Amino acid sequence: MLTFRKSLIAAVVLITFVVLLRSAHSSPSAEPAVLNTETTAHDTSQAADEHLTDQKQDIQQQPLKPPPTAPLRERLRYQFPYDLENRFPAYIWQTWKYTPASMWFSEDLRPAEASWTELHPGFVHEVIPDDTQRHLVKYLYGSVPEVFEAYDSMPLPVLKADFFRYLILLARGGIYSDIDTYALKPAVDWLPGELDLATVGFVIGIEADPDRPDWHDWYSRRIQFCQWTIQAKPGHPILRDIVAYITEEALRMKKKGILKEGKMDKTIVEFTGPAAWTDAVFRYFNNPEYFSIEPGSTHNVTYEDFTNQRGYKKVGDVVVLPITSFSPGVGQMGAGDLDDPMAFVKHDFSGTIMEDRSGSLNVDCMASSCHWLQPPLPETCQACGQADLDPGSLARANLALKRQDPYLPCAGPGVTSIPTKDQVH
Repeated sequence: MLTFRKSLIAAVVLITFVVLLRSAHSSPSAEPAVLNTETTAHDTSQAADEHLTDQKQDIQQQPLKPPPTAPLRERLRYQFPYDLENRFPAYIWQTWKYTPASMWFSEDLRPAEASWTELHPGFVHEVIPDDTQRHLVKYLYGSVPEVFEAYDSMPLPVLKADFFRYLILLARGGIYSDIDTYALKPAVDWLPGELDLATVGFVIGIEADPDRPDWHDWYSRRIQFCQWTIQAKPGHPILRDIVAYITEEALRMKKKGILKEGKMDKTIVEFTGPAAWTDAVFRYFNNPEYFSIEPGSTHNVTYEDFTNQRGYKKVGDVVVLPITSFSPGVGQMGAGDLDDPMAFVKHDFSGTIMEDRSGSLNVDCMASSCHWLQPPLPETCQACGQADLDPGSLARANLALKRQDPYLPCAGPGVTSIPTKDQVH
């Protein structure tokens, strides 16, 4: 039954509801805004443009990844970009069967290996053992599987050793040097102080400069660039080219069934060694993509630009050091002594490496300085009897005797005549 109290409460609730409802409709903050379509569209577009502009400043689109069918060099360029203005990475890479921590590491190699650590205290110095190299190549070149296939198919340890130095420098940069090399000066002293390192991406030295008419009987190229010590920034085009060249040649021979010891149609020197390396350097020097070639000229740079070189030369982003820098003390071809200011690295041509890296005799290499491919050498020169010749002179002198060459590299005091073949044992 409706009582007075209930009626009063109902009236109060009703009045409160009406007041609240009217207040809500009359509140300025609750009034619907008048939409100006043209203005709003303009403001929205302007805000979006400003947002995109901010994004463009913060985000740069990466180059599209080339498809697997793209040329090998193009894919290598994408995977390992080259930035000239970057610093040289503080890495020193060397390879051997064992690490220095192993009890099997040769005691004869410890002074040479230690010289790199001692003169480069701020560098990461790695000696990569044989059983690790394969896994490292597979990891670094997983996106370019044919490179790993080529490396894994190499039939000789010396081929893998050659190939690995190019692979590690292309991917990581730094310094590669053979395990039997001595660092005479730190790498920071290899280039003159006034040279802007932001304009240098590659440092090589001359291995051989045989200024004689029959140079081709002794060397593969009139000028040969050294491959036992190389400094590079990662991704350099020379490294990209040599990696692509070796990969293509290896897979070509594999397809023909001749990528086997004694079956290959290329010598080691021409396949992975100093000849192939020298050709890659000159291809770069003469590539119109990187250098301006004079009209009508087929070669921009030749061996004549480096023969009898005594100081450093800069060609584009490449610094070429004289023969003294990486081959001091050889006593020929204009090389200076070990105490020469331009002497940076000494190559010991270790007999241990000759035995462990060879596996076969390579006559082409006997005429060059990669002496690890030779059989054990006599302790004395058969021409002059000297026992203190460097391995390079010793090998060339004894080979000269076998060829009855009238020019003996040693020219020792005991040389009075050229023995006949019957006199050479």
